[in-house]
Parts: sequence; C-alpha cells; structure tokens
Amino acid sequence: MNTKITIGSRGSKLALIYAQKAKDKIIQNTNLKDQDITIKEITTKGDQVQDVRLSELGGKGLFSKTIEVELLDQKIDIAVHALKDMPSEETEGLLTNCFLERNDPREILISRDNKHLKDLASNAIVGTSSFRREFQIKKIRKDLECKLIRGNVDTRIKKLNENLYDAIILSYAGINSLGLNQNISQTFSTSEIIPCAGQGVIALQCRNNDEELIELLKKINHQPTRNSIKAERNVLKILEGDCETAVGVFASIDGDKINLEAELFSLDGSKRFYLKSSENIDKANELGIEMGKTLKKISNNSYKK
Repeated sequence: MNTKITIGSRGSKLALIYAQKAKDKIIQNTNLKDQDITIKEITTKGDQVQDVRLSELGGKGLFSKTIEVELLDQKIDIAVHALKDMPSEETEGLLTNCFLERNDPREILISRDNKHLKDLASNAIVGTSSFRREFQIKKIRKDLECKLIRGNVDTRIKKLNENLYDAIILSYAGINSLGLNQNISQTFSTSEIIPCAGQGVIALQCRNNDEELIELLKKINHQPTRNSIKAERNVLKILEGDCETAVGVFASIDGDKINLEAELFSLDGSKRFYLKSSENIDKANELGIEMGKTLKKISNNSYKK
C-alpha cells in the first residue's frame, strides 16, 4: 500500500498514546513508514464541557461523533477511539471492525493516604462520572458518597490531591498507559467490579466503502479481542444501553470457550440483575444477544426512564 494515511484522535494525552499505538501497529504490519501516517488531533464536545454528566450533554457519542464527522467528510482516513466511549450502534457509512489487543480491563482506586475501599472513612467521597461505578461501589460500601468527577486522568488526580474527593475510581488501562501506576491504591478483579463493555479496547474505524483500508485494518485486528467485545457490545445493543444505563459486562476467553458475566442496575441502583454464562467461541455473538434479552426480561425495563 503506497499512500498517505491520516489518523483522527481526541487530543488528550491518553487518546494520543492510543493513536500512536495504532500507528505503530500499522507500520509493523504493512509497508507504510512513519512519514506516511499523520495523527490529527480533534477536539470533541465531550472534551470541551467537563462539569456535567455525559448523559446530560447527549450521551456517549460526544467523544466519537466529531471524529466520525471528519471521517465521513474524508478529512481523516482512520478514526481511533476508546471503544467504551462509542455508542453500541454503528454510524451509517462507517465500519468499526478492527480492535487492538485488549489492555488490562480492570478498575482501580486511587485514594488519599493510599487506602483500600474497605478502609475509607464512613461518608468518604468517591469521584466517578459513571452510574455503573457508583452503584457497584455502593454494593460494596453503602455508606460511601459518590460525587461527579469529569476531566482527563491528570485533572482527576489533581482534584483528588486538592482534597475535593477522598478517592477516585478509574480504569487500569488508562493509568497504565500514562505510566501513573504508582498512584494506584487498589486494583479490583473483573468479578469484584465488572467493567463496562469494551473497557481497555482501542477500536479503529474507517469508511465502509474504503476497501483498501478495510483490508489494511484486517492485518492488525486482534481476533480474540474482537470475539470478546462482540459478545459484550451485543448485550448493550439489546438493552439499548446509553450513558445512563448502569451495566457492567465482561467476556473472557478460555480455550475454545467464551465466558460472559454481566450485571445491570435499576435506574436508582436499588435493584441488581446478574447473569453469567459460557458458550463455544463461535457463538460469541449469540451469547451476547441472549444475555441481553434475559437481562431485559428479568429487569422488566427498570433500568430505563
């Protein structure tokens, strides 16, 4: 392939690390050189407004929409996204079918005085922008108070150090990519706190009629990651999940089996619906769809307004 490629990415430090990772993968697996691939920084609405919940601004697409518009307008050739920021439905005219090998999907706690969650004082304030994380924390410690926190990782750690919070909960993948592991007070297993669908996954998106790029991206796709997240995101699709949907879903692969675990909370967090199931790996799509349908049924739509 002898051409020039422009990769579009959010301009945050973490997003640019992910974009560079994608660029390096392409260089390693094609005849393209460093000078053939440019990374373009794009500011999204989600980056501009940081004092209210994403759901109040219009949901998950706030981080991906602006980049997708540039892709549709042919101002960029490939969009790089943190998969967890993408809506479960694909944007018309685009294709998201390439996923880099999953980073660590676990959740971590950063606290003042390096305390574990169980050792925080009663009524301690934990910062999160996610209803899922809030309800999961309350499931472990009902006496803790969760308070909205937005902004990039550095901003959140700064707010913690300014004593605005006693602890914050973040994804391990982001902290690890930024080299900030020394700040971690506690790492939760994926069973203790089930991550959101696609957590730790970098997704690459192109136009659905760009055959040359579709073929290029096939060369760097990590199939086990793709199998896992197809199952996870199918749960979201069936639930028609958005930013206000408090759902954790995580798939792991063991040989030729895929294991899927999910928990869904009612709108106020008072009810929890939990499922765990396994299937042959070639049934990953169906497993996600079936689990989504079962969760929808047993929750009686109590998770939606």
